[in-house]
Amino acid sequence: MTSPVTVGLLHPGQMGAAVGHELTKAGVRVLWCPAGRSEASVRRAEQAGLDAVPALGQLLERSSVLISLCPPTAAEQTADAVREAGFSGVFVEANAISPERAERIATDMSAHGARAVDGCVIGPPPGGSVSTHLYLSGEEGKVAAVAELFADTAVVPLQLEGPVGAASALKMAYGSYQKAACALAGVAQALGRAHGVDEHLTAEARRLAKSPLATPEYLKGVAAKAWRWAPEMREVSHSLVAAGLPPEMAEAAATVFDLWAQDKDDQDLPLPHILDQLKRD
Repeated sequence: MTSPVTVGLLHPGQMGAAVGHELTKAGVRVLWCPAGRSEASVRRAEQAGLDAVPALGQLLERSSVLISLCPPTAAEQTADAVREAGFSGVFVEANAISPERAERIATDMSAHGARAVDGCVIGPPPGGSVSTHLYLSGEEGKVAAVAELFADTAVVPLQLEGPVGAASALKMAYGSYQKAACALAGVAQALGRAHGVDEHLTAEARRLAKSPLATPEYLKGVAAKAWRWAPEMREVSHSLVAAGLPPEMAEAAATVFDLWAQDKDDQDLPLPHILDQLKRD
C-alpha cells in the first residue's frame, strides 16, 4: 500500500538510512538531498530505496513531513536551513539533543509556519533482533500522524504524553547511563590492560553481571561511534544542569569519547589499539 505522505529525510546516516528504509518498505516515498553529502551517504540512501532530489528547496516543496536525524552538533543548523527555506509541514526533530534545544527549535519552527514533533530513537538501526523504538511527543494530532507512518515497520512508534521536549528528555536520561557506562568500561579495561589484569577483570565482570565491561570487544564499535557520542554526552550535561543535577559524569564521558574521535566509523581496529587510544601522553 502506498502512503499519500511524502517524507524528507535529513540526513541518511547509518540510523537515518535504516529508518528511511523501513518507511520505503511500508510504501512511503522518502526523499533526500545528496548535495554536500559523502559517497557513503549516497550508497546508504540508494540501498535504502530513498529518492534523491538535487536541492533542499525541492525536497521541502515535495515533503509534508521532514525527519531530522543528524549529529547533535548539526541539529540547529539543519533546522535553521529548513526554517529559512520556508517549510510549512511537520518537522520531526529526532536528534539526540537536550529538551531545551528541542523546545527552542520547535518555537522557531512554529513562528515561521511549521509544526515540530519531538522524537528520539532508542535502540540499534532497525532490522536486527533488537527492536528500535521511536518515541514522539508534542501536539497530539501531529504526533499520531507521524506514528502512523511507522505502523507495522521495524521502527516501533511510542507516543509520549507531554509537550515537545519530553522525547528528548527520555533520550538524554537513557544516554546519560548507557553511553556513560560505555565510557567507564573503556577506562576500566584500559586500566586493567595497563597492569596486565584485563583478562581477570573481564572474567569477574562476566561472573557478576552483563555489561559493556563484560564484553570488551563491544568497545570497538563504541570507539567507531564516539565522534557522535561525545556531543550527545555534552547535551546530556546541559540537561543535567537544567535539572539541577551534577553534570560531571556526562562531561567526563564526553572527554573519553573525544579520545576515540580519530577512530571515526572504523569498526575493524583491534581492541588493544582502542584501549591504548585512551592513554594521555
